[in-house]
Amino acid sequence: MHQLVVPLRWILDGLVLSVLTALIASPVFADTAPGRDLAQRVYERPDGKDMSTRSTMVLKEKEGEPRVREMFTYRLDGERGEVHSLIRFTAPADIRGTGLLTLDHPDGSSDQWVYLPALDRSRRISTERKGGRFVGSDIFFEDLQDRKVNMDRHRLLREEQLFEMPTQVLESVPVEPGNSTYGKRISWIHTPSLLPLRIDFYAPGRDAQPIKRMEVHRIEQVQGYWTVMDNSITDLDSGHRTRVVAKKVSYDRGLPASLFTSQSLEDVARERVHRP
Repeated sequence: MHQLVVPLRWILDGLVLSVLTALIASPVFADTAPGRDLAQRVYERPDGKDMSTRSTMVLKEKEGEPRVREMFTYRLDGERGEVHSLIRFTAPADIRGTGLLTLDHPDGSSDQWVYLPALDRSRRISTERKGGRFVGSDIFFEDLQDRKVNMDRHRLLREEQLFEMPTQVLESVPVEPGNSTYGKRISWIHTPSLLPLRIDFYAPGRDAQPIKRMEVHRIEQVQGYWTVMDNSITDLDSGHRTRVVAKKVSYDRGLPASLFTSQSLEDVARERVHRP
């Protein structure tokens, strides 16, 4: 039960996921009952106790050839509100074995470690680097963290058609400006599935234009769960684009908690046996 970004809910549900999100004193950003209710329903959208995916990540500049990467991702929901996730790259050679472990805690805090095979060790990602780009993509480390509903103030803006599908447009602003890289997010929530079909990300103090956009290109029902199968994230300043396409998705496989440890992060063999 998480939000998207991509993005980890939205990042992992297609490498999208988890992602809904200050001017707290201003009434225009006040939390509203319809907005908070929608954000809660998105966060609690059924998506299994665990999930495993095999995906392709494509990085594309405005000019030049695209760079293609292969990866596996895993997510496990804990009984007390924890969310654990692991990402492992398997190709090309220059990134093979690189991994990211994220442990999201019930209080909204997160711990992250990245494993770099060239150094043969993992290092912790500091909270100051939440706006850093994950392996050179347009996905920030923050986008790969679970974000609790109460960390933002939510306002339902309107209903509108997007890609000829019904959506509800939700604005989410951090309660504490320092706990997010973004000043606000605006999400187009697909009414039947409760999946964000688009998220616009704004930098603090830059309300006129978003700096980044996530768009979903294809969703499917897998084992009865609505799932993002193809999505892209675009840096609107540079035009750099990251596209993630899920090749295989499996839910409720009974992934063990031991998969989400530093030992599994640093030992590919421990992770490999759980690949879908």
